[in-house]
Amino acid sequence: MDPTTRHSHIAIARILRTRGNRGEVLAELHTDFPTRFSLLKRVWLEFPDGNLRSFEIEHCWTHNGRQVLKFAKIDSISEAEALVGTWVEIEADQAVPIPNGTYWDYDLIGCTVRDKDGTSLGLVREVMHIAGNAQLVVQAERGEFFVPVVAAICKEVSISRKEIVVDLPEGLLDLNK
Repeated sequence: MDPTTRHSHIAIARILRTRGNRGEVLAELHTDFPTRFSLLKRVWLEFPDGNLRSFEIEHCWTHNGRQVLKFAKIDSISEAEALVGTWVEIEADQAVPIPNGTYWDYDLIGCTVRDKDGTSLGLVREVMHIAGNAQLVVQAERGEFFVPVVAAICKEVSISRKEIVVDLPEGLLDLNK
């Protein structure tokens, strides 16, 4: 997929394994809004081959920080096993509104990173979340480098222009040579 195009679906969980013998699955959350599951009637599952299929949620509940999902017409362990490894997704227009000054990862991917003088440093290839902080993975001509997603460094973010202006600390670019 072209990283500069907006995704039509947003991943909110990933199915890890089956649970029980009635077709339930256990999903790892990839959302800051886990309560959304109780409001959802249908989700999309993205299979490893990229195929998307719509599934009706019969019921769901939280268990030890993960989500247990029971889909309609998935009534056995073997049927549930076929769902392991899929991404649970919603349509982008169902996304929970976020505060000004915060961004969805998919909005940042494909942005041009520029220094404060306007020089292009590269394109955001991915947003990596490590131990409570986010890093932009920027692909440059000489390889990739990481930029912490903090206001002191990311001075301006314009999703409409697909641009992020940064004020990098001395030596940050040299760390990745």
